[in-house]
Amino acid sequence: MTALKKTAWLLRRLCGLHDALLLTGFAVLIVLSGYCVYDSIYVYTHTLGEDLKQYKPVMQGTTVLDSPISDDMVGWLTIDGTSIDYPVMQGRDNFEYLNKDPYGNFSFSGSIYLDCHNSGDFSDGYSLLYGHHMAYGKMFGALDAYLDPDYARQHTRARLVIGRNAEQCRELEIFAVMTVKATAEEIFHVETEKDTADYVCRNADLLLSRPEGAILALSTCADSAPDDRVVVLAYFKDEAVSPPQDTEEQPETDALG
Repeated sequence: MTALKKTAWLLRRLCGLHDALLLTGFAVLIVLSGYCVYDSIYVYTHTLGEDLKQYKPVMQGTTVLDSPISDDMVGWLTIDGTSIDYPVMQGRDNFEYLNKDPYGNFSFSGSIYLDCHNSGDFSDGYSLLYGHHMAYGKMFGALDAYLDPDYARQHTRARLVIGRNAEQCRELEIFAVMTVKATAEEIFHVETEKDTADYVCRNADLLLSRPEGAILALSTCADSAPDDRVVVLAYFKDEAVSPPQDTEEQPETDALG
């Protein structure tokens, strides 16, 4: 084979390889695009929806008898004027409800859950909730809006129903918003003694007021960096309120909220 023929043969091989690489690249792009569309649809349709709210416990001294929510439910968090209206779970560790919904099924959106080191009755001076940063403001994706000071000032009211059967109800006041690293011990190591209130007041990106009671922190991932977290902090405004006790015997009926 002459040098010219060898060169022509090599060029044909290179052109063929180039075409194959282009086709492979297009195929990968198509697959990735299809996955992105699937992922968006999945997130939108499988993240906890309105149907879950029928199992929300209410302060009437009654029980949602047929609730399919796991017995790991320790409360229900509602923030006025936002999409956050979810049960709060607590697992044996901080990974159990990372990808498990309140019904106990696998779910990429996971659940809102209380740190495993906290007391399930929220009697600690500092309690920490985790939630995925989901699209469309689902789960704790809605916390992004609190990075806007005007929005934060207009959405400070929240409440926490404590216990699977609404044994207590606590009013909350959101007082601070901050972006911190996931390694910040003052926020994420709830089992160690520390002055979280002082740390927050000194380092908050937005401080609306000073806490006047025990603190509840809400944490989710931030867009800025993989180890950044958006944390919205509230304090308990009042003492725990128990549901009224009926003096008359009531039939066992479902209380759907």
